[in-house]
Amino acid sequence: MEFQIPDFYPAAAELFVAGMALVVLLIVSFVRRGATVAYWLTQATVVGMALVALLSGRDVGFTFGQMYIDDPLGDFLKLWVALSVLTSLLYGRRYLIDRGLESAEYYLIVMFSMLGSMILISAGSLLTVYLGLEMLSLSSYALVAINRDSTQSTEAGMKYFVLGALASGLLLYGISMVYGATQTLNIIDVARALFEQQANRPVLMFGMVFVVAGVGFKMGAVPFHMWLPDVYQGAPTAVTLLIASAPKLAAFAMTFRLLAVGFWDFAQQWQMMLILLAIGSLVIGNLGAIAQTNIKRMLAFSTIGHMGFILLGLASGVVGGERYLADNAYSAALFYVVTYVLTTLASFGMILLMSRAGFEADQISDFKGLNKRNSWWAAMMSMVMFSMAGIPFFVGFFSKFLVLQFVVATDHVWLAVLAVMMSLIGAFYYLRIVKLMYFDEPIDESPIVAGVGVRVVLSANVLAVAAFGLFPNLLMYFCSLVIHGSF
Repeated sequence: MEFQIPDFYPAAAELFVAGMALVVLLIVSFVRRGATVAYWLTQATVVGMALVALLSGRDVGFTFGQMYIDDPLGDFLKLWVALSVLTSLLYGRRYLIDRGLESAEYYLIVMFSMLGSMILISAGSLLTVYLGLEMLSLSSYALVAINRDSTQSTEAGMKYFVLGALASGLLLYGISMVYGATQTLNIIDVARALFEQQANRPVLMFGMVFVVAGVGFKMGAVPFHMWLPDVYQGAPTAVTLLIASAPKLAAFAMTFRLLAVGFWDFAQQWQMMLILLAIGSLVIGNLGAIAQTNIKRMLAFSTIGHMGFILLGLASGVVGGERYLADNAYSAALFYVVTYVLTTLASFGMILLMSRAGFEADQISDFKGLNKRNSWWAAMMSMVMFSMAGIPFFVGFFSKFLVLQFVVATDHVWLAVLAVMMSLIGAFYYLRIVKLMYFDEPIDESPIVAGVGVRVVLSANVLAVAAFGLFPNLLMYFCSLVIHGSF
């Protein structure tokens, strides 16, 4: 059998990041201010990755024996991964410096975490899915426990590691069952074997249940949500922002490729599983957030609720075995996850903005009287909360509306009603922060200090949330385009 050199072009962005990580590792070993050099080189790598992904885009390309896919969805999500990592590092740098946590190792781990997300986004094989997931997960465990002097941080890292290892085991067991049933690890070949009735369907169904469990953990859906509040609260806020943004994009791609592509003929079965996960996430996420006094923990529970909406979008693609809604429903779910990441960047960016050396602005009460301290940032935070609550005309309203539109189209009107009710409950804890900012007296009247770059980017971030709410069609058009080109 003749050996053929694979085409490396479709994986150019990943190879660039991997190469730059090794270059950064080498350079910081010989310079005195390694952390500063690593920060700027990491930011340059992220920008370079975005450009490579943009320039190397094509309709659909495969390489490494179809283990790797380069398609419009992958390129689109990689651009958003680049944006989220770039912004997260900018927002979090002062926080890390103030607490003595900035190091070259931190930025190297971030690069490997980003590489894991990219591999997961373009995975064309169950083996590549597991490789990307483990690279992302192991990097995330290390980042959560990066503050070794903090008991809370190390405890969160340990919980994340133990539960993550359990979820990886479930996913790996599911993958082994899928391989046993189809004799292939390639996602498209799994779909073909299922379509052509060449798979052992009972065994494949059994394996799919474990795959859905692994997917549910990565998305933080109920009942696999136990790690999310503890990790969000225990991790340094700069790290919380990183794990709350880019990995959610990778989790969406993983779910889409495994279920909407690989298990397409089992759509009615896994859609019911996703609906159950979504119901639990909507109820537990929104009810759990009400009782929180820590804003990071509150946002963790709200994230669980948002994941419920994304799962509803993914569970609305097939009606009675027909796929006429599929493209639009999956586009709505993609629109939701992208706008969620944009809003999450702004919300945690505000927390980081208000934090300073010796003070963590992680309590809801820390936002009391913010309007009297700085009316601009109070207005910015209000826009973020309005969007998360789904109030018109911010992007959060349209993302919820689009998903609910397809839920109703699948004749699950009761499910749409439940989602609206849970959103109304969710509006309470978001609007509570707005009330504190405008109607309570400030506890801390110290000035809010930030660099020009952070102020400009954070303001642009929040204004983008408002702008996409006023003009959602442009982003929705791109979401529809990439789903249609990849599905």
